[in-house]
Amino acid sequence: MRISRLALIPAAALAFAAPLAACSSDDSATNATTESAEVVTEETAEETEATSSDSSSSPVQVVATTTMLGDVAAQIVACANPESTATTLMPIGADPHDFAPSSSQVAQMVTAQVVIANGLGLEAGLDDALENAASDGATVIEIADLVDPIPFGAGGHDDHGHSDAKEDDHDDHDHDDEHSDDDHSDDEHSDDEHGHDDAKEDDHSEDEHSDDDHDHGDEDPHFWFDPLRMADAVDIIATDLATLRSDVDWAARAAELRSELEGVDAEMAALFATIPADRRLLVTNHDALGYLEARYGLEVVGTIVPGTSTTVETNPRAFADLVDLLVAEGIDVIFAETTDTTTLAEQLASEVIGRGDLDVQVVQLYTGALGEPGSGAETYLGLLRTTARAITDALA
Repeated sequence: MRISRLALIPAAALAFAAPLAACSSDDSATNATTESAEVVTEETAEETEATSSDSSSSPVQVVATTTMLGDVAAQIVACANPESTATTLMPIGADPHDFAPSSSQVAQMVTAQVVIANGLGLEAGLDDALENAASDGATVIEIADLVDPIPFGAGGHDDHGHSDAKEDDHDDHDHDDEHSDDDHSDDEHSDDEHGHDDAKEDDHSEDEHSDDDHDHGDEDPHFWFDPLRMADAVDIIATDLATLRSDVDWAARAAELRSELEGVDAEMAALFATIPADRRLLVTNHDALGYLEARYGLEVVGTIVPGTSTTVETNPRAFADLVDLLVAEGIDVIFAETTDTTTLAEQLASEVIGRGDLDVQVVQLYTGALGEPGSGAETYLGLLRTTARAITDALA
């Protein structure tokens, strides 16, 4: 079991300015607001206890690790009774790679009914806490491993065909049949762990970096940059919550959220399509945009940190090679992250500028955490839209 480093989101930070779809009711769908699901702080979560063992009326208590999953979980739980809670461990702006839980947060995970984690090594600081929660009876869902993860470095060469999905109505990753046996082809999801074993060996055999650079393992945990994979995650979460509350139409709720996510996917595809083919080259702080790269026909050609985690240190040789790459390719944009310092990105930009006449800019993206209220990235959908717009504005 793999995990990440998070802290607690204040309720106000998840005052959803642009919420996902509303819960269905007998009369009509209504707009979800902050009052429809209580997103609790550390203090209020400690006071919340299950008041009934009756699965048809008892509150649902969910803990999510990352801010992205916390936002989505709160929108799903909004369909349960008002006493139900969706607690997010990480605070706004926290780097999932660099978080250790407090003792009270560990207690929250242990007492929760459902713990929604990213998995695949993103939250390494939570490994022990997740294992303890599972051993104490909580349902622990590690999402990334369940939504067909791609190998690190697959990027635009994703064997699931996501880079072309926007043109073929997602035929290579059919999300409408809720993970049926026919949902994925034998080539893409065979019994050999989704068919990734060969890709892993091929993708990394000539890598200039050693195996210990791949801190998450061979599969990429940053799945949230594919909205349709997050839609699959919604289905998975809703299915598990249905075992706790039989009176809630979780499937209908999941369908509403899927519709929202499909709409954002279309928006992002349209935005990225405006970037000229020769400008679709990304240089980033660390390898976090593989799913964005694979789904929308972009190409990550270099990363400042030569690994898959922000906790890995860069090395002089790789940094010098990256300077050469930017100069040779005429790349004038470096994408940094709001969850990490921009010092290295700014240093890279200055060295490239010193080598020629490129006017290099550093653009920060919301990658590992939601943004503050007013940032445009204070919700999961807002994070996707804001990131897509920032990349498009910088490159197009």
